Amino acid sequence: MGADGRDSVVRARAGLEVKQLGAPIDVLWMHLPRRADDPTQTLGYVERGHVVVMLQRPESWQCGYVIAKGGIERLRAAGLAELRRSLVEAVPFLRDRLDAVASWDDVKLLTVRIDRLRRWHRPGLLCLGDAAHAMSPVGGVGINLAIQDAVAAANLLAKPLRAGDVGPHTLARVQRRRELPTRWTQAVQVAIQRKVLAPALRRTPRSIPWGFRLLNRVPPLRRIPGWLVGWGLRPEHAGPPAPQ
Repeated sequence: MGADGRDSVVRARAGLEVKQLGAPIDVLWMHLPRRADDPTQTLGYVERGHVVVMLQRPESWQCGYVIAKGGIERLRAAGLAELRRSLVEAVPFLRDRLDAVASWDDVKLLTVRIDRLRRWHRPGLLCLGDAAHAMSPVGGVGINLAIQDAVAAANLLAKPLRAGDVGPHTLARVQRRRELPTRWTQAVQVAIQRKVLAPALRRTPRSIPWGFRLLNRVPPLRRIPGWLVGWGLRPEHAGPPAPQ
């Protein structure tokens, strides 16, 4: 089983062909304190040429500051104060807690890429999750798809494994089951990156589709894509345990 992430050693050594879909962005991740009177957000903020993704955690915000691909060196040269200023421009209520980002050690770079295997399996091998399809951080869906891959694989492979009959045709069933939601999700992520995030970073908001501008202006509407992303195109449900 290849489930060792986007830099999968398993898929590399298996010689499985990868289709690259590209990504014009990278993301800087950091944690900032969350307070009881903070607004509730589900997507983030697109303001003044800045894009900040905010994921609500029990006691903190997991913040992703979106930058142009390869832009980390320029930002480092400008200094940590420039990063803090940019965060405040996009999300003013963070102003009083940016001391939590005390050094660049508190900022983690995610080099974004979107790809997928043309074939997820070889005899005796099946790749799942990011090892089969690296996802953009847009929507935070990578873990969702990985778990759904695992549930689908368990449902489809439990009985054949017990019977000792897991040939290529059986492994191909897992890919057929999970490839459609993977392709759909990646297509949405690519569209958001190209139509929303890249134009926002270039400070050309008028080129952003009206639907996304509406989501940015009306926060309650953000729950709709959040629900769609959370459940996915083909939700998986664990089946009954295989008989002993």
